Amino acid sequence: MPNQTSHSAENSPQLSRRSFLKTGVGGALFLGTVSMTAGLSGCATTPAGRISAVDSRMNASYEFQFLSKDDITLFEALLPALFATALPEDPNERQFEIAATIERIDQGIVQFGAPNQKELRKLFDLLNFAPTRITLARVWSDWPSVTTKEAGAFLNRWRNSRLGLLNNGYIALSKIANVAFYGHQNQWHLTGYPGPPAWMVDALPQFKNA
Repeated sequence: MPNQTSHSAENSPQLSRRSFLKTGVGGALFLGTVSMTAGLSGCATTPAGRISAVDSRMNASYEFQFLSKDDITLFEALLPALFATALPEDPNERQFEIAATIERIDQGIVQFGAPNQKELRKLFDLLNFAPTRITLARVWSDWPSVTTKEAGAFLNRWRNSRLGLLNNGYIALSKIANVAFYGHQNQWHLTGYPGPPAWMVDALPQFKNA
């Protein structure tokens, strides 16, 4: 399959720079402790660098600047549950769309700035660190072994949770994923957006270069 994921960088939508994850003092202290512990326990918290999200055996065309290898695995498990029937049925096309979306998630987070990046790192570490993944997410398996049904159940629990820490965690995950997926021109038709008008494409060079 052609390695097309490098093109996602050219079509990455501008994500909001406003904070996605707001917690109280207790929640912030808790997440900070989790992030530190996750790093000490060997969780991959450094950017994955130049790898292919489609297939690590292929020549990498994109360099991750924020997402770690564990984060990539996390989103590979969550995106099929978040988008369900919106993803292509063909396995290769489906894999490509998931990989390209993960790359755009990385690009979007890079634009957030240090404070928001710090909060997202704590959230991702919470989900990648086995003790907190089991305790708070109630996900018993490592993310590569999690089924789409199990990932969907986790997302529903956090979405409907009365705990602000968990509910805001769901909001953060769903927002960054939805903007990266539906904000790309490949998915505009799913939202009924016809794309920019012809006069705008002709007038603005960035549309021609997209």
